Amino acid sequence: MTSLAARLVIGLACVLATGGSVAPAADPADASFRLAQEGYRYEFPRDHGAHDAFRTEWWYYTGHLETAEGRRFGFELTFFRRAIAPDQVETRPSRWSVDQLYLAHLAVTDVKGQRFHFHDRISRAGLGKAGADATHLHVWLDQWRAESSEGTGDQQKLEAKADGVALSLTLDPAKPLVLHGERGISKKGAAVGQASHYYSFTNLATSGTLTIGTETYRVTGTSWMDHEFGSADMGAELAGWDWFSIQLADNRELMIYRLRHTDGSSDAASSGTLVFPDGRTQHLSATDIQLTALDTWTSPTSNATYPSRWQVSIPSLELSLKLTPLLADQELRTTRSTQVTYWEGAVAVEGTERGQAVQGHGYVELTGYAERIEKKLYRMLLRNFR
Repeated sequence: MTSLAARLVIGLACVLATGGSVAPAADPADASFRLAQEGYRYEFPRDHGAHDAFRTEWWYYTGHLETAEGRRFGFELTFFRRAIAPDQVETRPSRWSVDQLYLAHLAVTDVKGQRFHFHDRISRAGLGKAGADATHLHVWLDQWRAESSEGTGDQQKLEAKADGVALSLTLDPAKPLVLHGERGISKKGAAVGQASHYYSFTNLATSGTLTIGTETYRVTGTSWMDHEFGSADMGAELAGWDWFSIQLADNRELMIYRLRHTDGSSDAASSGTLVFPDGRTQHLSATDIQLTALDTWTSPTSNATYPSRWQVSIPSLELSLKLTPLLADQELRTTRSTQVTYWEGAVAVEGTERGQAVQGHGYVELTGYAERIEKKLYRMLLRNFR
């Protein structure tokens, strides 16, 4: 999820990332940060950790969980890191001076209860309140954390607790991680550096506990993890993006992101990745993908109108999928952290491929449909966190 992270942190309306994450043109004022460009050599478990040389980074988890009795849930746990340019950092010596901000979002979809729970947090990287290790996966904000061992870093553990909801999950890769775009360079525009480094674990066997209210459920399921880092912010011509992560029952996965111009048209940098059961990947360009909104939903809280239900087609594969939200209202209003409103939720997937039925589940992220926050919020964050 690309631009979301950048805009979340600086208070713009979402999405750079891809990842989910959408990346924008580099700001000349931020020449101190490294751009995402060809030639970067991935090395794991190091690259599961933080990359402070890049301005923006996020670790993004979504998943579908189920009890032994068949009660279904969706979840999202996301950590964002935003570096502050050296000329904007408080120069007075202080352990509380800011050069890194951390934000996190937690959401749980209770399908049977028809309830959507979400929480958000923000902190500076100081005095141990928030941070990320540079050698392996270990990112935290207060008691929320995602971490792995210092060895291979394959098994991952998630912990988060907030009012009325908590999760404690163990995630084990069922297939290797995949690099998106061209050798891990996910382009979000034509300009040099208008991109991010982006990889995913698209199939993580998941087990643990989920607590809602006073009830704790033992759950199993499948999760998806995105990790993305770069330094460019989304271009002014882009309004936001639509991101799809789809896990099919035949052990294939599909990631698609559509970058939207302010006039509603799709940017040519929109793309996707098809992951085969053996871990091989097929890059999909914007012309390979057809996305059609079948309905809309208007939030009674924000008054934003979002697409709801989608037809996703890959004509070259004769693949046509219909995505239906498990709950209409899966809108996050992050008033405690980024003050950005966006929709991200669990969906059911069904369709056909060459005349044969296919099914699965997934997650969809929709940004830039609600009123967006301007850079003045970023300046407000700096004042509050120095």
